[in-house]
Amino acid sequence: MTGPSSPAAPRDPGLQPERTRLAWRRTTLACAVATSLAARQALRAGTGPVSLLCVALAALAWLCFLGVAARRIRAVSVPRPPALSPRAAAAAAGCTLALAAFGAALTR
Repeated sequence: MTGPSSPAAPRDPGLQPERTRLAWRRTTLACAVATSLAARQALRAGTGPVSLLCVALAALAWLCFLGVAARRIRAVSVPRPPALSPRAAAAAAGCTLALAAFGAALTR
């Protein structure tokens, strides 16, 4: 008798992998929008060295998040994807917090 948690049981992923891919893409797009808005704010408020540094760091955080998301999207395309590693989760959370911090620094 094989149950759903048995290693021999076939996996029926349904639409979960597709939903996961779409969620990572949507989050990456949201980070890109946040970075664009940060650049817009910096240009409107005057381009000082601190503003340029915040925009550059926000763009770097977005690129790092893009890398994490791309790796995760590739990882969920296999029948038995591995769990998200703590390192990747910390990197995604760190990039998100960094974007928020750089955006907040631009509003001062």
